[in-house]
Amino acid sequence: MYAIYKKELKNYFINMTGYIFIAFMLAITGIFTTIINLMSSYPSFEQVLANITIVFLLIVPILTMRSIAEERHSKTDQLLYSLPVSVSQIVIAKYLAMFTVLLIPTAIISLYPLILSIFGTVYFGTAYASIFGFLLLGGALLAVGMFMSSLTESQVIAAVSSFGVIFAMYLMSTLAAIIPSSEIASLISFAVVLGIFVLIIYNLTKNATIAGITAAVGAFILAGIYFINSSVYGGLFSSVLNSLSVFDRYSTFTNGLFDLTSVVYYLSLIVLFVFCTIQSVEKRRWS
Repeated sequence: MYAIYKKELKNYFINMTGYIFIAFMLAITGIFTTIINLMSSYPSFEQVLANITIVFLLIVPILTMRSIAEERHSKTDQLLYSLPVSVSQIVIAKYLAMFTVLLIPTAIISLYPLILSIFGTVYFGTAYASIFGFLLLGGALLAVGMFMSSLTESQVIAAVSSFGVIFAMYLMSTLAAIIPSSEIASLISFAVVLGIFVLIIYNLTKNATIAGITAAVGAFILAGIYFINSSVYGGLFSSVLNSLSVFDRYSTFTNGLFDLTSVVYYLSLIVLFVFCTIQSVEKRRWS
């Protein structure tokens, strides 16, 4: 597993992807630090990070697009399967390599509050809580991007689909405000989510029976709750979107709170999408 991790990490810097990722993140952070903290004399470094989370929409797809898709396209994934390591170890090693690339600029960014403290007062607790949350947010999005890469052989499709999913996550709170709060609107929204979930299950298993059973059970539960007590659905979908908003949860860190719930949420996302990637690769191995 360690050998795969070293190989993947080395490849990110051989093909310049790692350098581009690090340079772009540091450049954006430097620009916003100059504008917000130095030129505007604003002491809160956490506001810099709060304003640059959108950068993940661009750099995460670039970093993750080749993680699995390139192996499938070049057929080198078959060589990985022949190694005396499990699929889980292969996927985890690839994820840790990507996370290390993210960790490098984050470690450099950790020096910014110390440098800024030379020029004025910096709230170190809030600043470093924000940096930690920033790392967790990036780690969760990397797991999402790696999963999207495992679904295709094309790096371009992997990058575009990753961007689409992450962009949808970025707009979750906006979508929550747009979707009507009526019971039927929430029911339809949950039905659409169920349909997407069923498609993912079918793509991972290629088993129409399992996908059909999942769809039937989900539809039965949704319809049953609606007919028993439709008022439960009033504004429910919007509330769920707000509570699951990946980017909005980061605001708890920038507000000076070390929210354990948000930490668990981000770690759960990482585990979930790494697990889904393992299942996707496993399916490919035996297909």
